[in-house]
Amino acid sequence: MSTLYRGGFVYSPLDPFANAMVVDDATGTIAWIGGDDAAAVHVDAVDAVVELDGALITPAFVDAHAHTSQTGASLRGVDLGSTRSLAEALSRVEDAVRAHQGRPVFAHGWDQERWAEGRPHTGAELDRASYGGVVYSPRIDGHSAVISSALAAASGARDLPGWEGEGLVTRDAHHAAREAFTTAVTPAQRQADIDLALRTAAAAGIGLVHENGGRVLSGTDDFAEVLAAGERGDGPQTIGYWAQLVEDDAQARDAALVRGARGLAGDLNIDGSIGSRTAHLHDAYADAPGQRGNAYLTVEQVRDHVAACSLAGLQAGFHVIGDAGVATAVEGFEAAAALVGTSTVLRGRHRLEHLEMITREQIERLVRLGVSASVQPAFDAAWGGPGGMYAARLGADRVQGTHPMNPFASMLAAGMTVALGSDSPVTPFAPWEAVRACVSHHEESQRISARSAFLAHTRGGWRAAGFDDRGYLDLGLPATFAVWGVGDLVVQAPDDRIQTWSTDPRSGTPGLPDLSAGAPLPVCQRTVVRGRTVFDSGALAA
Repeated sequence: MSTLYRGGFVYSPLDPFANAMVVDDATGTIAWIGGDDAAAVHVDAVDAVVELDGALITPAFVDAHAHTSQTGASLRGVDLGSTRSLAEALSRVEDAVRAHQGRPVFAHGWDQERWAEGRPHTGAELDRASYGGVVYSPRIDGHSAVISSALAAASGARDLPGWEGEGLVTRDAHHAAREAFTTAVTPAQRQADIDLALRTAAAAGIGLVHENGGRVLSGTDDFAEVLAAGERGDGPQTIGYWAQLVEDDAQARDAALVRGARGLAGDLNIDGSIGSRTAHLHDAYADAPGQRGNAYLTVEQVRDHVAACSLAGLQAGFHVIGDAGVATAVEGFEAAAALVGTSTVLRGRHRLEHLEMITREQIERLVRLGVSASVQPAFDAAWGGPGGMYAARLGADRVQGTHPMNPFASMLAAGMTVALGSDSPVTPFAPWEAVRACVSHHEESQRISARSAFLAHTRGGWRAAGFDDRGYLDLGLPATFAVWGVGDLVVQAPDDRIQTWSTDPRSGTPGLPDLSAGAPLPVCQRTVVRGRTVFDSGALAA
């Protein structure tokens, strides 16, 4: 079986003017890429012809940081992200409790900065809204939550570090509450959540998801089921990172073998988040004098973990956001290199998640050790800028000063491998919005071209997982791609002051959709993974 796609545009380094592509459905690989005129000779040889009608074929996106089952739970749960007051949020919780007939409720995505009252809800308020039921209500960043009294009792959260009072939990108390809540989810419901999340990713043109799991994040069964789902062939592929700290290479090998993880990385937390004031800072939060966040790991722990994974041939990595947390990470990586050798660390192709408050000098130090960055442009879009949450928490100088946050341009300029992701359910699967967020970064000096951002969201995601021969369309490669309904295709040319756009084909660069402010975003019409269609909107004519 084979399929010819023709009459559109194909984003491929093989031919910047390609309009057509042949997929060998039996092997799941790309058999041919070229122009429409040359495609005519393939019509009689293929089994099916798909008329693109001007649509664009690109490599499928890679989401380099996601929490799959939690994404599914959020899609079926109570979305508090769009609420503008406590009363509205609590009303949604009460409606959900009635609809769920007393079953546990996942009420996620709240941000007190968006509420008129300017404060989180309380456990007592959840108790009243749920009639004494079990409610787990994580903040939008996932690093704090408000829990009902029933969940507090079931998890023992009141007796653990991080019980902030009135149902607000961070640190160990939050981990215990989350673990107690997820443990109560039935296997059937968990599988349904995983399937829903991966269907949603496929509908967004995503062909590979990097799952970030761990004992306090999702559990071993959950992690195994996400990896198994990625191998079924009816959705995106999955690669897993397991958050388990180790001290030697034997521990590292055993942990990865048991979990099926590509690395012991992901949300292995050095610190927390800025929104929850748990990211570890050198200086106090501007809106909470005296608070500098949480340091979960030491330089020595980072060193031993990186050294162990390097010797075991595994990727190591950590979640890190605050500037003090980043200093811990950089010093730990360098200490590991001193312990086992720079070349050994380089072979590990290690990674860091988020990496929001990092200096150019620290970037260069990490590049020398081959460390990649898994970043979330939607964070800057949502919380960056002079009036954003970051400025409120940190002060304008730390957000836009000498070392601006989320420095994507500085990372790429230094030669760092950058991969883009959503951290779903923190932000949704929306890859073109992420590319646009890079182009429109709040800090002008950190804006990058649409092409650079697109490559980071496709090939960069594969490279961050250790694969250099994936994430683009070429002969013999897996047919993992998405088809997009688009307007005009343009080539973006950045300079020091502006972002300009050209439709001149003489540039010899494959065009991308216009991602300037106000332009409509592409619409996914089909997603194909290794030759198998995993999403189809019905828009394509065959």
